[in-house]
Amino acid sequence: MLTFNTLVGVCLLYVIMLFLVAFVADKRARRSKVRFLSSPMIYTLSLSVYCTAWTFYGAVGNAARSGLEYVTIYLGPTLVMIGWWWFLRKLVRVGRSQRVTSIADLVSSRYGKSNLLGVLVTLIAVIGTTPYIALQLQSVTLSFAVFARDRSAGWVIPDLEQTAIWVAGGLALFTILFGTRNLDVNERHHGVVTAIAVEAVVKLVALLAVGIFVVWGIGGGPQGIAAAMDQAIQAAPEGAWTLQGGRWVGLTFLSAAAFLTLPRMFQVLVVENVDERQLATASWAFPLYLFLMSLFVIPIAVVGLSILPKGENPDLFVLTLPLYFEQDGLAMLSFLGGFSSATSMVIVASIALSTMVSNHIIMPIWLSTRLGAGASEYGDVRRILLTARRLSIVGILALGYFYYRISGGGSALAAIGLISFAGVAQVLPAMAGGLFWRGASRSGAVAGLITGFAIWAYTLFLPSFGEAGVMSASMLAHGPWGIEALRPQALFGVDGLDPVVHALFWSIILNCAVFVLISLLSFPSPLERLQAAQFVNVLDNSGPTRGHSFNAATSEDLLVMAQQIMGSDQAQAWFQAQAEQQGKQGYLPDTTPDFIGRLERELSGLVGTATAHAMIAQILGGATVSVDDLLAVADETQQMLEQTSLMEAKQLELTTTARQLSEVNEKLTQLSIQKDAFLSQISHELRTPMTSIRAFSEILRDGGSDNPEAAARHASIIHDESVRLTRLLDDLLDLSVLENGQVQLYPRREVVREVLDRAIAATSSVIDQEEMHIHRNRSDEGIALYTDTDRLAQVFINLISNAAKYCDANGKRLAIRVRQRGGQLQVDFVDNGSGVPLESQTMIFEKFSRLSDQAAAGGAGLGLAICREIMDKLDGSITYLPGQSGAAFRVTLPVSSPSTFGRASGAGVNHL
Repeated sequence: MLTFNTLVGVCLLYVIMLFLVAFVADKRARRSKVRFLSSPMIYTLSLSVYCTAWTFYGAVGNAARSGLEYVTIYLGPTLVMIGWWWFLRKLVRVGRSQRVTSIADLVSSRYGKSNLLGVLVTLIAVIGTTPYIALQLQSVTLSFAVFARDRSAGWVIPDLEQTAIWVAGGLALFTILFGTRNLDVNERHHGVVTAIAVEAVVKLVALLAVGIFVVWGIGGGPQGIAAAMDQAIQAAPEGAWTLQGGRWVGLTFLSAAAFLTLPRMFQVLVVENVDERQLATASWAFPLYLFLMSLFVIPIAVVGLSILPKGENPDLFVLTLPLYFEQDGLAMLSFLGGFSSATSMVIVASIALSTMVSNHIIMPIWLSTRLGAGASEYGDVRRILLTARRLSIVGILALGYFYYRISGGGSALAAIGLISFAGVAQVLPAMAGGLFWRGASRSGAVAGLITGFAIWAYTLFLPSFGEAGVMSASMLAHGPWGIEALRPQALFGVDGLDPVVHALFWSIILNCAVFVLISLLSFPSPLERLQAAQFVNVLDNSGPTRGHSFNAATSEDLLVMAQQIMGSDQAQAWFQAQAEQQGKQGYLPDTTPDFIGRLERELSGLVGTATAHAMIAQILGGATVSVDDLLAVADETQQMLEQTSLMEAKQLELTTTARQLSEVNEKLTQLSIQKDAFLSQISHELRTPMTSIRAFSEILRDGGSDNPEAAARHASIIHDESVRLTRLLDDLLDLSVLENGQVQLYPRREVVREVLDRAIAATSSVIDQEEMHIHRNRSDEGIALYTDTDRLAQVFINLISNAAKYCDANGKRLAIRVRQRGGQLQVDFVDNGSGVPLESQTMIFEKFSRLSDQAAAGGAGLGLAICREIMDKLDGSITYLPGQSGAAFRVTLPVSSPSTFGRASGAGVNHL
């Protein structure tokens, strides 16, 4: 039997364990050993701070009262994570590029670093989160109370309010120790995040353990649970398990909006993110975590309804079922799961809210007392900032406790979860509009936030206190001054909607409408326009922004201020690094616009963008250019950036076109030269044999030689020159026929080996004359193909002849390699000469091409042009392979028969 001392002891041990985890993680982080701490799984588990005690306990209670409606609370975040590429990726990129420390800081930075917006978002966040913190305190105290009930040998629990004080105090101590130990320019808390990840595992294991016990230990397996569910549905009030489309859509949207805008979620989603790739893992891992958290909600609810006595609080079924069956160990695990859910939420929310309160309320107030002060008169800003955050944590937890006391821990507190969600969701239009719409203005964001928050308070928050609250029964029923159209829960005559859906609909719609309308009517300030470009185009450009003039600042003043905020060592190291970038090693950096912009971004990670901007402006003596000048500069900069981007694209296009035209012009020039050389060569080639034929035929005609041997020799010369002339004319005719597509192909099946044998035999005379050795692997040549093998042999003959005539190596060698690659047959001809010069490689297949340094070899330069045309007709190709030991040509044929042949698909290549 558990005793109070045992329960408290286990809680203390658990808290000590969390302290140790956070301490070790912080220690590793200080030693820059953050690889594991920054892993995607730690990041994913830290997102479980979304699952608070309201989710751990309340999901079961919600299922017991409303059936499957609890799924909406998990469905919204799941949709956001699945679509991370479109929204969260941009949000995280902005957070890193702008050194954002909170959601208030994000909105403030986007709209011209306006501290007014930072204050508005901070107040909305505090008002929306304080009741939620009270809810967590209540869940812990009720958990203690459950253990004290109905135990004859049990113990008496102390006053629940006193327990709540101890819980709030312990959480405040833990948050101060590991959330505000020091200032970090990135505002990342590795110790807290790692402890939250551990708590995520604890609450998941606890909920799964209770679910497994309920299904198989109590309910008789899935079939028993199904039967119990049927009974629960029949016994439930009419409509309790009915799916209401409007409410489902509204609550799903609400949970998705809250997932993005709750201060604690923004803290872990954006501020604690160290790598965008963490989102890729979390996009599937976190929805899986939510699925596991919701897996046994329905079984626990239906078993609790069917077994536990009437009147039991369904919110506590997760805890009361193990206790009812005297499973003390499981009950303790369940208690720790609920305890983890509550504490993780309170810790992260306190850190996020304290950062917002200190940066946007306390620091601006303190800064206003230093108007006109120099940098050396600021004092120890780090100590002031840390003190402000620690006091803010205490104050926030105190507000949560007092709200718990005022509300009395009644049932109204359980419903405050959705009410808080709807309040914080009012930040979404300003956030989303700032990320995707450059025309969004500060005035529009302020008007939208105030409108949405006022509608939320009027239609949902104030009515939630009931008739005893601010609104009377008459006002709720008939509206203020009897104006029916202004009834809080039937605004503008829209009646019959669920109160939460009604308030969400009107608050978000009017928020968005006012935000867009005022943004269209107002004109953003120059700094807003510059920030808008940075936010909207963050995926293209994550550079810093600038909004100051710089002639009034000295490096010494800025260093003094930076040391008071960043710390002496860190500030000096940073300034030295900036000086080295400017090429001024050993000196202070020049106060250039880029330097001021980087310094402001660095300080933004400590005191927020608005405060950092204000502090630097104060050091600069307020020396800024006029609004009109800045507006003109901003407009010109905007247009110049757009025009520059367009001109760069056009310039790239023109450069590419010019390069292509240059290449074509060079090729045409070479072709023109080759054509002239070709005509000259053709004239020479035609004149030489015709001159010989004419001369020796005249000798024979005139009887100028009575010697029979001389006459035979003359006739042989006439014959050889005629053959030479005929071959030249045949080449010209063959090329013309091939180019005009008039060639007739005669395909047949033959082995590559046989084609090569015929080609080598046909060139044997030139091979012997040039003393060239041919290397083949005949075993690789047993490939049968269906093609015009005579034309293919003509290509092989030309390549072998060229290798014999043009190879300039001593001891000429020609390697012929045959292989099949996928659907292609490849035949390579590689000699050991010097190869074709680089400048000639693009021209050798042209019909006028002939290497001038090889003119002595004879020929008119038509051979490779004919080969190219032949291979094109055979649906193949011939290419030159650079980078080989010598001249290298590759002949490629497809495996399937060429379409020219019109034969069956079976005519391909086969190994014999």
